[in-house]
Amino acid sequence: MNNTVPTPTQVPGTPAPGQLSNLSLYANAPAPCSCDPEHPDWDIPDDATCLAYWGRYDMPEHIRGHSLLVARVATFLALGAREAGLSVSVPTVRASALLHDLAKAFTIEHGGSHSQLGASWAVSLTKNPALAQGVLHHVYWPYEVDIRKYFLPLAVIYGDKRVQHNDLVSLERRFKDLLDRYGKTEDLRKRIGLAHAQARELERLFGRLLEKELHASTFDCGRLVERA
Repeated sequence: MNNTVPTPTQVPGTPAPGQLSNLSLYANAPAPCSCDPEHPDWDIPDDATCLAYWGRYDMPEHIRGHSLLVARVATFLALGAREAGLSVSVPTVRASALLHDLAKAFTIEHGGSHSQLGASWAVSLTKNPALAQGVLHHVYWPYEVDIRKYFLPLAVIYGDKRVQHNDLVSLERRFKDLLDRYGKTEDLRKRIGLAHAQARELERLFGRLLEKELHASTFDCGRLVERA
């Protein structure tokens, strides 16, 4: 595995900070990746490698804590899905979740879309478009919500929507916080509402697949309540 991590200015195709622009959640989305996430030519970084990437990109402690919890949720979903008979690469799901906010600190300082820039970095680091797809679309999935066909990015989305800062929370609490912080215009409130509706649908679909009540408050303790 190549553990050499490019700096932001070394990532091919990444514009200079002043050229970065915040694009709509729905604009310029590439076609979904349907390729094998365990392709032999692609890296699947383990936890230690992901943490090394965090260090190279100066990820703050609070974003590291957030990423660990998102990975915990996504990994749980992946393990459960595999037990349910789906062909899921658990290590790829986990690595994608660990790296989903890789560019967050950089874009807070310099501007731009952290999901788009993070996906660019993830591809440069791993040559793994399946992993990068989870980074690119962890805010919103603009395609068919099919957890069997697009398990990886949808698991990362759901994990991200269950973690507020460094706490596991309900979808309702998470989206209330998003509205309070970012719902400054009608357009932004509409986008947040669409993302909330999608997250509720994901919770329903993943819950049905795993036969778990994913919304249950005991999720904060790292456990899920069995569906009655």
